[in-house]
Amino acid sequence: MRRIGVLTAGGDAPGLNAVVRAVVKQANIRGVEVVGFMDGFTGLIKQRHKVLDPASISGILPRGGTILGTSNKDNPFNYEGRDLGADIVKYLKELGIECLIFIGGDGSMSVAKSFLELGLPTVGVPKTIDNDLGATDQTFGFDTAIGVATEALDRLHTTAEAHHRIMVLEVMGRYTGWIALHSGIAGGADAILIPEIPFSFDVVARRIIKRKHEGKPFSLVVVAEGARTPEGEMVIARTIADSHEKLRLGGIGNVIGAKLEELTGLETRVTVLGHIQRGGSPTPYDRILATRYGVHAANLAIDAKFGRMVALRSNAITDVPLTEAGVSRPVPHDSDVVKTAKSVGITFGDE
Repeated sequence: MRRIGVLTAGGDAPGLNAVVRAVVKQANIRGVEVVGFMDGFTGLIKQRHKVLDPASISGILPRGGTILGTSNKDNPFNYEGRDLGADIVKYLKELGIECLIFIGGDGSMSVAKSFLELGLPTVGVPKTIDNDLGATDQTFGFDTAIGVATEALDRLHTTAEAHHRIMVLEVMGRYTGWIALHSGIAGGADAILIPEIPFSFDVVARRIIKRKHEGKPFSLVVVAEGARTPEGEMVIARTIADSHEKLRLGGIGNVIGAKLEELTGLETRVTVLGHIQRGGSPTPYDRILATRYGVHAANLAIDAKFGRMVALRSNAITDVPLTEAGVSRPVPHDSDVVKTAKSVGITFGDE
């Protein structure tokens, strides 16, 4: 093998550059050149690429974002109503690309599988701050995201206590509650509301009022963006017609804040953390995990072990079939982490 490709697609996550760096370093050690495709699948469609030499990856390990750019639009198999898959495979073969490494989430892995079916050798690297991919124990970017959310809770705690307020923090996570759960425990939240566990406003309000009677007239509530109202509805901020993930969640924090203020009589403020969770330098853990993923992905590509996705299983780096990559991993109701949170007095609004 002489040349492989790599791209970063979907939402950005701290650690993307660490993966790219590791792919290039390991490939170069084994005598293989790496070509990077720009702005996710847009680079495949618009034929934008560049050779990644040692100089191009110098100093990128601590950087957030991605030097290749990314996008969660431009599906190659449905671009402006056209299927460009076969054309892209031809373009990559003309470039001498013998395997393409996809760094992305479930949508990107789905595209990787479609290219594999067209005869293009592919390898996947799981990426999402939401940590919701079922084929791996953890995705890089998650540790950084929960660190940011935890710091936000630490800061909100002091102002909540000073003003005797309820502070509601809305965090990312799509349809799962991993970020809310872990940051909520680490940040000392009093209530954690996640999509996997239906909640009652009355239950949460009673817990907050109980704290007030115990001499703690303030509370911290963490809510995942995908949490549903007691009526079972998600709060949608907007829709993006040309994205593979059309729904943009957001606004549940404001719904919860208004209702809790009404039920408790305590002044309430809402903070939506948003894309701050995606930005900035990755934590040491995410840098290491991303590097481990990148090295293994390069070796899979060079050793012609195609149709595989890198994964973390029981703290060991391994790989699984791409067909397993699209399985979502919700927070189990009976998980040890949920039980731990309840044991230290955190309510999920269900009891």
